[in-house]
Parts: sequence; structure tokens; C-alpha cells
Amino acid sequence: MELAFIPSPSRGVLHLGPIPLRGYAFCIIIGVFVAVWLGNRRWIARGGRPGTVADIAVWAVPFGLIGGRLYHVITDYQLYFSEGRDWVDAFKIWEGGLGIWGAIAFGAVGAWIGARRRGVPMPAYADAVAPGIALAQAIGRWGNWFNQELYGKATDLPWAVEITSTSDGRVPGTYHPTFLYESLWCIGVALLVIWADRRFRLGHGRAFALYVAAYCAGRFWIEYMRVDDAHHILGLRLNNWTALFVFLLAVLYIVLSARMRPGREAVVEPGTETAAGDAGSEGDKDAKEDPGAASADADTDDGDTAETGEKTDAPDLTKPTGTTRSTDVAEDTHDPADTEDAKDAEAVKDGADSAKKG
Repeated sequence: MELAFIPSPSRGVLHLGPIPLRGYAFCIIIGVFVAVWLGNRRWIARGGRPGTVADIAVWAVPFGLIGGRLYHVITDYQLYFSEGRDWVDAFKIWEGGLGIWGAIAFGAVGAWIGARRRGVPMPAYADAVAPGIALAQAIGRWGNWFNQELYGKATDLPWAVEITSTSDGRVPGTYHPTFLYESLWCIGVALLVIWADRRFRLGHGRAFALYVAAYCAGRFWIEYMRVDDAHHILGLRLNNWTALFVFLLAVLYIVLSARMRPGREAVVEPGTETAAGDAGSEGDKDAKEDPGAASADADTDDGDTAETGEKTDAPDLTKPTGTTRSTDVAEDTHDPADTEDAKDAEAVKDGADSAKKG
């Protein structure tokens, strides 16, 4: 009886004439688009301008790709510089091999450059794009499925992945699909960050730190299942130690940041903080230019007040027609002091408008 399993594609590239279409590259590209789309929505919801996330991503993405490749080549140098290997393969990024640690580190440098050019606080930007990065990783991991790489120990579970390739020492069989485990974990991380950000209004980089800590927690046990060649330190794979170290740093940042800078940034992008004030100024300007409209609004307000049953100047039916009570005269007489206060307030307002124009 044949066991159920996840079949691997027979090849990871299709050719459209002379143009190769690689599954690994497609997964990376789709992941970047999803990250930018979700990050843009979250940035606008935080009060930022549309397009800012994409502008900064122009810097972050290339830096991230370079950093991810550098980390992979440095930590797995034997794949490219040992005897019988061709060092030129180190530049063939489409064949797989991106270290997330290097991608995030170098991508942060690129994002920092882009954020400085836009005058945007880097922690606020990182909080906005954190769930999108997790989703980009979830999509990007399927590139490993196209390349038949990064699988775990042999298993006969129904969701095992079938490996058919024999290159680079692979042994055909069914194995734990660690790429799938990490993809599902990253989706869970994205949902966790979105929920926590809404529930606790995370700010000053704490949403990004939560993403880092949650991802590292999952990467630790997933990395432990993998069987591909890797450097070991004290019985653990190098990436296990990296995940543990980065996890501790992220948790420490969350604790210290919450104490030193509680709450969330009120303004995330220069110029957006004056939007409400400008709207109010325009309203005052319109009222001055069209006093008749303002009077009409006041009359409408008086009518509304009468309809709601509040105090109105209704005639006193208990008095003879043509007579006036002294109390009525007193109620209808304006206090000169009130008139002076109104003039003073108008003078202050005119001075503020003049200063703003100047």
C-alpha cells in the first residue's frame, strides 16, 4: 500500500523561451509584494502617508537579499569553497540559500537609510512591516519546496514530503516537510503580532521585537529537525544558537522598551501631525470669508435647540399684550463685559491667524 505524501515538483524552473522562470525566485518576489502591501495598510492606519513603506522597501529589499546571501555563504562556506566546488555558485541566489538572520540585519540597515531620507522613525516603521515580513517568510519557504531542500528526518506521516532528487548527496524518500512547518509557524507569528498590536497598542519597535522573538521560538525546534549539513556547536546547529541568542535580545528589548518608552508614537511621519490643525484653520477661514453662511448655521443651530426642547425665548402668555417685565429686559440685555471678552477673543484669534500667515 502506497503511503500519502506531499510530492515535490520534478524541477524548480520552467523556461519561457530563453527566459527561465524559477519557483524559488517567484516565492521571494510574491512575499515581498505581500509584505509591502500589508505594511502600507498598517502604516496608513498608524497615521503615515501612502507609499512611504514602498519607498523605504526600495532600500530594504536589496540590502536584505545581499545580507541573506552573505550569511548563508559565510556559515555554509564548504558548499562553495571546498575542494571540487565552484566559488561562482555563491552568486547563484536563484538556486536557494538565504539566511534570514542576515536578511533581517542587512534589511534593517537599508530600511534605516530609507527612513532617514523620509524623516521617519525607524521603530515605528519596523512595527508596521513586522507582520508582513512574517508572511513574506511564510511564502518564501515554499521556494525550498521547489528546490527540494531544507527537509527534516525521514518519516511516513501523511504530510511527509517526497524527495526525488539525488544531487548534493540527497537520498530519495519521504521526510518531515520542515519548510511547511516554518511556513505555517510564520503565518501564526503574523497573526500573533497583529492581535497583540491591536490589543496592547505596541509601539517604539515592540511589535517588531515580538515578531523576532516568536519567530526564533519556532525556528529553534524546526531547525533541530533538519538533517542537511550544518556546523554544530556543543551538539546544537549554528542556527539553533543564533535563534536562542536573538530570542533573548528581542525579549530584553521588549521589557526595557516598555519601561523606558511606554505607549505608542503619536506621530509616525513628518507633516501628518498638522493635518487636523489645517482642517480646523480652513474651517475658520471659510467662516470669516462667508459670515452669512456662519449666521445661517447659527440660525439652524437655534432651530435645532428649540426642537430638542431646550430653553427658548417664548412669549409669556400670563402677561397682557404690550407689557414688558423688568426681568425680561434684564434677560435680553447683554453684559458689556461679555462684549469686551468676545472682542478680546476675536483679537487673539486674528493675531494667531496673522502669525500663521507671516
